Amino acid sequence: MTNLIQLHPDDDVLIARQNLVGGTIVNGIAVRGLIPAGHKLAVRAIAAGQPVRRYNQIIGFASRPIAAGEHVHTQNLDMGPAARESPGNGEAGAGVEAAAPRRTASFMGIVRADGRVATRNYIGVLSSVNCSATVARAIADFFSRTNRPDALAAFPNVDGVVALTHGNGCGMDTQGLGMQLLQRTLIGYATHPNFAAVLVVGLGCEANQIGALLERGGLQQGKTLQTFNLQDEGGTSHAVARGITLVADMLPVADAVERVPCDVGHIVVGLQCGGSDGYSGISANPALGVAVDHLVAHGGTAILSETPEIYGAEHLLTRRASSPAVADKLIARLKWWETYTRINGGEMNNNPSPGNKAGGLTTILEKSLGAVAKAGSTPLVAVYDYAERVAARGLVFMDTPGYDPVSATGQVAGGANLICFTTGRGSAYGCAPSPSLKLATNSALWRRQKDDIDINCGEVIDGDSSIDQMGWKIFEQMVHTASGAKTRSESHGYGQNEFVPWPIGAVM
Repeated sequence: MTNLIQLHPDDDVLIARQNLVGGTIVNGIAVRGLIPAGHKLAVRAIAAGQPVRRYNQIIGFASRPIAAGEHVHTQNLDMGPAARESPGNGEAGAGVEAAAPRRTASFMGIVRADGRVATRNYIGVLSSVNCSATVARAIADFFSRTNRPDALAAFPNVDGVVALTHGNGCGMDTQGLGMQLLQRTLIGYATHPNFAAVLVVGLGCEANQIGALLERGGLQQGKTLQTFNLQDEGGTSHAVARGITLVADMLPVADAVERVPCDVGHIVVGLQCGGSDGYSGISANPALGVAVDHLVAHGGTAILSETPEIYGAEHLLTRRASSPAVADKLIARLKWWETYTRINGGEMNNNPSPGNKAGGLTTILEKSLGAVAKAGSTPLVAVYDYAERVAARGLVFMDTPGYDPVSATGQVAGGANLICFTTGRGSAYGCAPSPSLKLATNSALWRRQKDDIDINCGEVIDGDSSIDQMGWKIFEQMVHTASGAKTRSESHGYGQNEFVPWPIGAVM
């Protein structure tokens, strides 16, 4: 291994594996100034206005002359004019190889009455509006193992009772996009296979009326779905007591399950990357892409999302779309995002966070090219709106923001029963009711924050593992986790506060 990583022979930059000090000679290049680990070093002189390539893809344009050996970052690289590649939607489906024979494997899952398969077995307490959030949380807390260690002792097959609350539900147009997204999200959670039963708690006078929510989702109350309003129960104390009684009645029903061998094709994985760094597109993301290829080969489904974080790399998806219609729908969502950010006084290049930049990423183009690597190499078969039920099998895309909790909430609402989350800067994210596997992009993060990380993909950077080997390891861990093995975030109790439906539209 050398101190620099070359991703493509035609690249204008190399990636530092460790801090490089000015004046040293590395790979025959004289380093100019300090270059932090994960950041870019110019391999040759680049004139102002010239494109800069990484992965043999344009990541921006030189905003001033860049000398060989110089640090390439925000001080001399920006988006520039017309930096994005042509999406090539006319080529959609071209060159996509015929699917290989489907592979078979099994995991220990829980089969629901409708044939869907769960990876966890929770009871959920959902709030229709922020005003009922405290009551919902108090109900779930009564059954918390932290508060009452023996609360669920008689129900060993129940993973827990969780409250999923949010800040929306009123002060919004009852027919507007914000309400549509919120209701679609709540319906997706209320019917998620990882919930054995659900209680929905409302206030009573909110815009997001429970009756309208049930009607929209075609839902009916029964043993596994109960609802009530705080105002009808006579206030907080009575509402909490009523909720505790209802959940207690649900517990025997929820406990009457067992894990049985199920086809791996029932695993639906939401793909996330948060706290990305300069190594994300080199180690964890492409390794996760290999795992996705294995999952799809076994008949499973992977949901790529975070629309602002494929911006500038969409051509890598549209050119392998299964049809022109799929490619066109993805392009339409990107155009919507361009308009959405503009009318809110922003731009797509606002996406890289300060942490992303400190980790070596410069433009949204560079970030997106690394993020798309999570999608592996199989055809893109469908594009879904936020929180829409995912019915297709294979690689699909769901339109979501790049903000991880909001994005993953939409994926789970769509049916994801597992989340795979890569991180380079460090993340402590967890997700209920679907377990979240965390993948570190570098070994320094693994050593620093292994309490929150499940797999160290930094072994790829260190030369101790190949992308293919790491991808197979991730796939095996997916199967193991889907079978009930606890993730790091589950052991810490993460998941309830990370439920964040997309808050879009005017607050009135």
